[in-house]
Amino acid sequence: MQTENVIIIGSGPAGLTAALYAARANLNPLVISGNQIGGQIAITNEVENFPGFDSILGPELTDKMKAQAEKFGARFEIDEITEVDFTRGSPFQLKAYGNAYEAKAVIIATGASARRLGIPGEDAFIGRGVSYCATCDGFFFRNKDVLVIGGGDSALQEGIFLTKYANRVRVVHRRDSLRAGDLLQARAQSNEKIQFVWDTVLDSIEGNGKVEAVKARNLKTGETATWQTDGVFVFIGHFPNSQLFRGGLAMDEQGFLIVDKSMQTSVPGVFAAGEIMDPIYKQAISSAGHGCQAAISVERYLESLHDKELSAR
Repeated sequence: MQTENVIIIGSGPAGLTAALYAARANLNPLVISGNQIGGQIAITNEVENFPGFDSILGPELTDKMKAQAEKFGARFEIDEITEVDFTRGSPFQLKAYGNAYEAKAVIIATGASARRLGIPGEDAFIGRGVSYCATCDGFFFRNKDVLVIGGGDSALQEGIFLTKYANRVRVVHRRDSLRAGDLLQARAQSNEKIQFVWDTVLDSIEGNGKVEAVKARNLKTGETATWQTDGVFVFIGHFPNSQLFRGGLAMDEQGFLIVDKSMQTSVPGVFAAGEIMDPIYKQAISSAGHGCQAAISVERYLESLHDKELSAR
């Protein structure tokens, strides 16, 4: 088995930026991308807050970042890490569905996943009217009536995108005010296809083979109602994809990996970047910055390993 200098787990903005910086440092990094290169940004329709681009499609930004990393020697494997062993120190052992790997250093950039409502009917109708990605599924709701659940930036961004297809988009929020930025709020409120339903949650999703209706409840009055709808798009936040590292790396009560100022986790030689360790900012650009920091720290870590090897001879 070849021992890699550094393996990067994940291929969102953090992983792709780490790949770029590690490649430019001649570390010949290997990126284990997961099932989809690009992470969440690859399924984001329009990105307007990434420096250098007035507006760019999420998949296009992903392609550009990957191509830039490959230009300098980064390698990509579409595989998913299923097991890690950090107990014996460097080199670290990793297993995936398709192979086993060994690396002197590891950068974890596995990001976060969409949080679910946890109500009856949600799981049963995933792919049949329940979705967590408007960019992926919006086309299937042409001339339909859909609900968007949430009140943050993602909910409004995806809600606005859905107006390209749907006849009506109802944004359902459990509070009476939005958490999204002012610009997005103004844009959504001026869109004639978007309606807002305040102080309301869904209790269940119903249908026969596909989503046909929901049961909703007003949190202030307790009043319930059944609404006819064709789709439910859920944007209520994300949780860190850290299950693989439980018991092996220090993390907070929410599951975010804890890192020091050099992006190193509780195990020397294992670093983290992006939403896997960021419970606050959760932006593509901040994740990219973390990837840069982690890669530079890996370069310095590997230099220190080399110096130790030389001094031991």
